[in-house]
Amino acid sequence: MAPPRPPASGWPAHSIGIDIGGTSIKGGRVNTENGQLTTALTAVPTPQPATPLAVTNAIHQLLQDLDPSQTALGSRLPLGVAAPAIMQQGIARSAANISDSWIGMDVNQFMTEQLGRPVSAINDADAAGLAEVQFGAGKLSKGLVVVITLGTGIGSALVMDGTLVPNTEFGHLEIDGQDAEVTTSAVARERNAMGWPDYARHLNRYLSHLEFLLSPELIIIGGGISARSADFLPLLKLKTKVIPAKLQNAAGTIGAATHMLTPDRPDVGVRR
Repeated sequence: MAPPRPPASGWPAHSIGIDIGGTSIKGGRVNTENGQLTTALTAVPTPQPATPLAVTNAIHQLLQDLDPSQTALGSRLPLGVAAPAIMQQGIARSAANISDSWIGMDVNQFMTEQLGRPVSAINDADAAGLAEVQFGAGKLSKGLVVVITLGTGIGSALVMDGTLVPNTEFGHLEIDGQDAEVTTSAVARERNAMGWPDYARHLNRYLSHLEFLLSPELIIIGGGISARSADFLPLLKLKTKVIPAKLQNAAGTIGAATHMLTPDRPDVGVRR
């Protein structure tokens, strides 16, 4: 896969990435040419209720440390935000573990106005998937790559030759009459006290269905459970290569920051 194109002329090779989670909001500065964090990940608790204004205020708090230049409006770094929502042209079409008041909001416009800097929002699983394909486990991979994040639910990202197909919701595929995430998420394994062989059978059933539908070249497994990949990946029986993610809890932050500075993206209405 070709490396990411450089930022548009006049734009910095750095951006800030923010990853909104159900319990915490993480952020960091990112070198968008190599995907490396240039600061440590910083986090603040996710406000409850997680309304757009409350979350934006929490992000503003993070920016105090992440962008000391913010006192000069013209020097403020652009901001990419990974949100737990379906994002279409910057508009939230769903809300998971955040307030329903996000639904229908133009997140790009709202946060740009509130924070005084260019902002572009992307679905959180898509952000993590982009980061893994550009800089992580899927770097240099060609063809169709599927990134699956196993956590409270199941997130998914679909990347074809480096181009994202946004807002897939493969965690809601029906397997034996139930959403896959009901039986196959990391939380489902804990809730049902499944051992690794039992869990691997559920995961294999789910991934086999994805394999049949999509015929991917590579499947990357992310989420916190990927740290235990040696306990279940060897038990899978698939034709497709399955590997663990590399970027761990920084993937969403890196992907959001990189997405912000991808040239010619139609959903960034703030670039001139």
